[in-house]
Amino acid sequence: MRKSVDGRGGVPDAWYDAPTFYFSNPYALIGAHDDVPVPPGCRAFDFELEVAAVIGKKGADLSPEQARDHIYGYTIFNDWSARDLQSREMQVGLGPCKGKDTATTLGPWLVTADELEPYRDADGFLRLTLSVSVNGEEVGRDLLSNMAWTFEELAAYASRGARIRPGDVLGSGTCGNGGCLAELWGRNGRQDPPPLQVGGGRGGDDGRGHRHHPQHRRARDVPAAPAQGPDPSPGEPAVMCGA
Repeated sequence: MRKSVDGRGGVPDAWYDAPTFYFSNPYALIGAHDDVPVPPGCRAFDFELEVAAVIGKKGADLSPEQARDHIYGYTIFNDWSARDLQSREMQVGLGPCKGKDTATTLGPWLVTADELEPYRDADGFLRLTLSVSVNGEEVGRDLLSNMAWTFEELAAYASRGARIRPGDVLGSGTCGNGGCLAELWGRNGRQDPPPLQVGGGRGGDDGRGHRHHPQHRRARDVPAAPAQGPDPSPGEPAVMCGA
């Protein structure tokens, strides 16, 4: 995915030092059945299949062992991304900014932490299968246990010198092996499969009613980002990200 966003491949050494994260927009949360707004100027709209841990009680400077008791449960997390906006913003060395703050989907279900304990492996990861489909065609599949850091380590690091509170949501990071289109673009050297498009055709469904239709969001007096990549085809059908 990194290659398609900033043109560089590989994993930086700092990735292994700590579970680095960014703060997203809490006012952009939408439900699992809601239409998804596309950021103004975006022509490379993408999904990111993740799992999120939802914090159940406050804490600060937690160890990973302590953090486990602060996680109430888990839910599906779709981190919708404007790759063309993100690519341009990241050149500044900050962000992601407007490439990531238009929409984040949660749900439709919240599974309590105790229900997933039987799926925890010896290293503390949750061994769950993840899959994502676009218009009924599977494009990605992975195991949640392939995360670089456990959710307890994520929560502990987030609480370092700070405080986590009930209702905080911690994303796992995008699952591999096709968890987003950008990963496939970097692997294929082109935007194949194509970016998600706004359209009037059929949407998709993952069998749990997790259905999405991208909808354009218009902005006044805001310059659109320069186009990167081909214009979307006007006749493309609506699409979904099911997980």
